[in-house]
Amino acid sequence: MDSATLSRILTAETLGFHIIWATIGVGVPVLISLAEAWGIYKKDPHYILMARRWTRGFVITVAVGVVTGTSIGLMLSLLWPRFMQLVGNVISLPLFLETFAFFFEAIFLGIYLYSWDRFKKPVYHWLTSIPIVIGSTFSAIFITTVNAFMNTPAGFTIKNGELTNIQPLTAMFNPATPTKVAHVLSSSYVTCAFLLAGIAAYCLLRGRNHSYYKKALKMTMIAGFILALATAVAGDLSGKFLAKHVPEKLAAAEWHFETQTKAPLILGGYLDENNEIKGAIQIPWALSILGKGTPNGEIIGLNEFPVDERPPLYLHYLFDGMVLIGSYLIIISLVFLIVWWRKKNLWNPWMLRGIVLAAPLSFIAIELGWIYAEVGRQPWIIRGLMYTNEAATTADNVGTLLVVFSLLYLALTLISIFVLIRLFRKKSVEKELEERRIIL
Repeated sequence: MDSATLSRILTAETLGFHIIWATIGVGVPVLISLAEAWGIYKKDPHYILMARRWTRGFVITVAVGVVTGTSIGLMLSLLWPRFMQLVGNVISLPLFLETFAFFFEAIFLGIYLYSWDRFKKPVYHWLTSIPIVIGSTFSAIFITTVNAFMNTPAGFTIKNGELTNIQPLTAMFNPATPTKVAHVLSSSYVTCAFLLAGIAAYCLLRGRNHSYYKKALKMTMIAGFILALATAVAGDLSGKFLAKHVPEKLAAAEWHFETQTKAPLILGGYLDENNEIKGAIQIPWALSILGKGTPNGEIIGLNEFPVDERPPLYLHYLFDGMVLIGSYLIIISLVFLIVWWRKKNLWNPWMLRGIVLAAPLSFIAIELGWIYAEVGRQPWIIRGLMYTNEAATTADNVGTLLVVFSLLYLALTLISIFVLIRLFRKKSVEKELEERRIIL
């Protein structure tokens, strides 16, 4: 394989690995802060303990996220030098601000960790969690603006093949930024809600019927339902953005070849040798409603674009996967809340299994979303400005880097799993409550 292909594989592997830890780094602090706040308000030690235990696990994931995030920054320079040469001075501001946001988060994370039980009023300790949430959120926002810029570049003028009249803030707040930021944040929050819900449900399935797990499950499922709906709204806004600004990506994802109004939404199916859709479910008018908000909205077809500038058609399956998983998360959380409201058997094993399943599915949706976002921009690294192959390095040792970083990510995965298991097995909820002499 050539250097460009190897560079794409290594970058994809790094982003795919990093997004797991980055998602946890963005979403878990919000739930930690909510748990502690509710525990203080209700004077319930179980919620305080949730915040403590989730924070311990969070610290491990932050450490791994730092390593993988650093790897991405390194690869921008090593693997994509022409990209950085062209737009490095345009995107340098959000890259710098992302680093600053991380340091801000890290400082207050240290304060939060080592100030438990050191305040007479617990609310003061809770207040130190707010900067962690702000830092992690803005870290995600700043780095997402760089990705948004690659989809809808703005904030410069091209003169003699060089970028002049650079406006960093305009580049940051390009047309793709609002919908991308909304989708990244909401999906991170909902994924972490179902991650923590899945852990609680798993413990209940194992016979650990402590009220701590039941409270944790109730809180995370409420959050999961609200955030799943918010993610669906963000997805709808993203569809409207694509229809207006990046119509070829939406058309490729929906196998929409001819420009038309009242366009149907395609679910499933396959394409024959003539690009005819077979075996699919077609929802009348739904694509026009998704893209333009009205059944009479005109959706641009893929045939309007040059063949060599069309995204791969397998985007369709990525889109379907996201939609199906998102629908599942809404349904399972809604069923849980209905059963709870009707005071039925909330701890039914099948219900708990469904919640456990939601945890890995939510991470799969995150991965599908990022593959869809990046592959859907192809063949461009900066849409309409630079092709991906033009931006890659010509060095002949990318294959060696691929092996080295693959081993690094494998080692980080195994070490993280080992540390997290030892961390929580060594100090169970029951044991920790007993040590703190909490009377239930």
